[in-house]
Amino acid sequence: MTTTQAAALPYRIGEPDIQCRYPVIIGEDRVIGQAYRWHRDWLVVTTEGEHNLRRPPTGTKGEDMAAAYLAEEYAAGRITAVTLEQIRAEAPKPLNGPVPLLHPRMPASPRNIDGAHVAFAGLTQHRWRALATGFPGSDNPWYLLCELCQWAGPVYWSHLRGRNGNPPTINRHAKYAKCVGAEKVRELIAAYQQ
Repeated sequence: MTTTQAAALPYRIGEPDIQCRYPVIIGEDRVIGQAYRWHRDWLVVTTEGEHNLRRPPTGTKGEDMAAAYLAEEYAAGRITAVTLEQIRAEAPKPLNGPVPLLHPRMPASPRNIDGAHVAFAGLTQHRWRALATGFPGSDNPWYLLCELCQWAGPVYWSHLRGRNGNPPTINRHAKYAKCVGAEKVRELIAAYQQ
């Protein structure tokens, strides 16, 4: 199969797991790999291990670049598919208790530890909760739960934090969680009542 044929291989990008890894699905439920972002690079995990695709070209979405790469690798026979059911069964589950302070990929440096404490305090203040991993850094996706509407999904701390001592924009809950509405958010979060 040629690269052109591989690019034409129909696939879809599924919902991310709690580590913000997106399954790339062909057919009904066959996963040819998972794609995720880490410090602007896009990585894929396949039956052959993990591979860093680096940053996508300007104007290209990372998940699209990763999915096309996986389709090409699958079409060339270099990776195999597994069932979506298997991927979901092997995916990490939300923790019932506290999550670790830092994501496993984050070095335990004083700067990262301080940033994690600030991020967790901000999550608490603005009614978000981490479900599995610790603080991944400001510009990495973090799987969070909105405590107002119970939506869960990937969010960037850099998008949630406020600027210059101000709380984050009231619209962050609506952007990510399609939440309870600006007035209700103002009513439920003390930072917006000042």
